Amino acid sequence: MARMKPVGELQVSGLCLGGNVFGWTADEAASFAVLDAYTAAGGNFIDTADAYSAWAPGHTGGESETVLGRWLARCGRRDDLVVATKVGRHPELTGLSAATIKAAADASLRRLGVDHIDLYYTHFDDESVEVAEIMTALDDLVRAGKVREIGASNISPARLEASLAFSARENTARYTALQPRYHLMSRDSYEGPLAETAARHHLAVMPYAALAGGFLTGKYRPGTTVDSSRAASAARHLDTPRGRRVLSALDTVARAHDVPQATIALAWVAAQPTITAPLASARTPAQLTPLLRGTTLTLTPEDLTALADASA
Repeated sequence: MARMKPVGELQVSGLCLGGNVFGWTADEAASFAVLDAYTAAGGNFIDTADAYSAWAPGHTGGESETVLGRWLARCGRRDDLVVATKVGRHPELTGLSAATIKAAADASLRRLGVDHIDLYYTHFDDESVEVAEIMTALDDLVRAGKVREIGASNISPARLEASLAFSARENTARYTALQPRYHLMSRDSYEGPLAETAARHHLAVMPYAALAGGFLTGKYRPGTTVDSSRAASAARHLDTPRGRRVLSALDTVARAHDVPQATIALAWVAAQPTITAPLASARTPAQLTPLLRGTTLTLTPEDLTALADASA
């Protein structure tokens, strides 16, 4: 596992383990096995959200937090771990009004079975709510000891700047973390103004979907069928020249290092300026192995250029 890096006052490992699959495509036993393997390898940074997995038939949201909470109770290592969750997309608590943020935080604490959330993200910005209301509500949670650090996910550069300016002006808790969508097949929304804002304010950046829903593992090929809940979304990249270029570049670099394509895709993200820890999920310990390797593998300048050119 890569060395620890700061997120505000927290210290996190180089791979953030995504919990979107817990209680969804990974049942409780499978989720526990992945969590055990991740922490045994030195990982300490686990990400979930109150909305996971409300999209699945028969689910209402909170399933991932509940599974993670049961594992935390079993493992007895709460103080060694950094637990991140998010607010704003639970079907019963949508948006970012102050009342919603506070009620959602309490609900997440109950499901997780903990007395504080280490890192609390706004899942998607809610531009119908003033920055002042959002930041004051988050500050109240920090002052109450329910949250240690706060972050934003899926937010525009302008709203992020406004939020940080409000915190500086009013002396409230400030965002210390950013979780954007960012991978070899999705670069434009982060590179540029959002990345520049993150760098200027020294934000820790944990990009999600680092494997493009599984496409960058290399298992999606013309004529193949993949048994995955995300197969249709991931396979769409095969129909684009860019997707085929990226797969070809991944294959070449992976062969040179004798590692899986997923390792290379994560190593590319980890090597980019401002990135603290890529976020990726695994349904089995076997899927986790190449992800862990991706945070310690050093790509050559030629590797990085080849991948960047293919994905441009």
